[in-house]
Amino acid sequence: MADKSKHDRAEAEFKKTRADAGKTAADDYGARSLAVQEKTARLRALRLAKEAADMEAKTEKKSDTPNHSR
Repeated sequence: MADKSKHDRAEAEFKKTRADAGKTAADDYGARSLAVQEKTARLRALRLAKEAADMEAKTEKKSDTPNHSR
């Protein structure tokens, strides 16, 4: 009977540990996912700003070029 009780306690402890590990893994996954989303948004904003600056520079270059047509 004592062996059964020890086994039950050990099994309950194992299940608790596993549940805690699962929660930790889910929290880590959520944190990493959020970090990736934030980094992606930051990089997208940088890319769009660079594209806008390049487009503006290209437009200014065209307007600075003298018109050689007669």
